[in-house]
Amino acid sequence: MPTRLSLALPLIGLLAAAAQARGPSPAPLDAAGVFDFYVLSLSWSPSYCLAKPQDAQCSGKGYGFVLHGLWPQFANNRWPQFCAPITALTADERAQGMAMYPSPELLEHEWKKHGTCSGLGARGYFDAADRALAKVTIPPELQPAPNARRLSAQAVKALFQQHNPGIPAGGIAVYCTRNQLREVRVCLNKALAPTDCGQALKGQCKQPDLLVPGVR
Repeated sequence: MPTRLSLALPLIGLLAAAAQARGPSPAPLDAAGVFDFYVLSLSWSPSYCLAKPQDAQCSGKGYGFVLHGLWPQFANNRWPQFCAPITALTADERAQGMAMYPSPELLEHEWKKHGTCSGLGARGYFDAADRALAKVTIPPELQPAPNARRLSAQAVKALFQQHNPGIPAGGIAVYCTRNQLREVRVCLNKALAPTDCGQALKGQCKQPDLLVPGVR
């Protein structure tokens, strides 16, 4: 008379074969190092400072575009975030990051939410952010200035493409808050070369022109 174990063994074998046929399980959505490309986000600091004047970057430093973050991104417009393990920054790593980020609060937030998902570790991530920044030239027309200006989102995009001819037409997007310029985002592949954003980034400025606030 067959035992329960002898009856179960063929079933276990069939299940194992089916699992092997399906292939390995997909990586978790928030697994470090699992993403399609990077988004380099450059924030127009004067707009941010109108809403958050108490922030450290708004103390008369005269910033224009600043690093908001280097974000791992999926092509389907999703992104990983807060990838384990979330390790605390050392003093040396924090000093490295503060050479690029305009405030310690932003540095800590960006490391925990986005940097942990790069799979590079803190030093590698901040090095990648530094090299990504070097890939993008800020147009002279969008350097910090005391007076406010008005430009369309398309004009902002055109200026960036004019001074960065390696960025494809679909590799840059402009974002605004109400009628104010907020950010310019550039897509970079894992080797940090400009790439098309595909469906991931479209921008969302509908106004015919944007206010570009003067520096604070």
